[in-house]
Amino acid sequence: MDSFTSLITGRRSTRKFQDKALAAEEMELILKAALMAPTSKSAYSWEFVVVNDADTLRQLASCKKNGATFLDGCSSAVVVLGNTTSCDVWIEDASIASIFMQLQAEDLGIGSCWCQVRGRRTVIGQDSEEFVRDLLGIPGQFGVLSIIGFGYKDPDCSHVPKTGIKWDKVHTSKFKTPVDPLQA
Repeated sequence: MDSFTSLITGRRSTRKFQDKALAAEEMELILKAALMAPTSKSAYSWEFVVVNDADTLRQLASCKKNGATFLDGCSSAVVVLGNTTSCDVWIEDASIASIFMQLQAEDLGIGSCWCQVRGRRTVIGQDSEEFVRDLLGIPGQFGVLSIIGFGYKDPDCSHVPKTGIKWDKVHTSKFKTPVDPLQA
């Protein structure tokens, strides 16, 4: 990594991957990053299920109505869980661990993409968390936050350039409502 700034400005969600397995050492570094993520009150409420099997990845790709198809083409995925009975901020803890994995992957030159599961439904209306729990045998006390897909970036995949930094989303001292040009 050159710098944290270059890491975060260069990272993009990758939805198209090469047909090549990740090295075990790379996945270990990605998981280690998640396990080193900060957690509220040292609760360590998160848990992770690593999926490498192509058939299971294909099934996970139908876990929600839109935005999960890339899982069918990734090398590996990590299903990010949180114990809902041990910590009231499991969503936040699991989210931090998720982005730590994505940043570590980017540092290794590996693409990744977040697939939101919590609060979503499959194409037939089934709760997405329930779908993933049933498929992977996850006990009911674990909320399924997301699935992070990983793989080597397809060199033919062009990324949409990021638009400018949205400084209008930063407020100083007080929240300032943007001026509506139609109301001015």
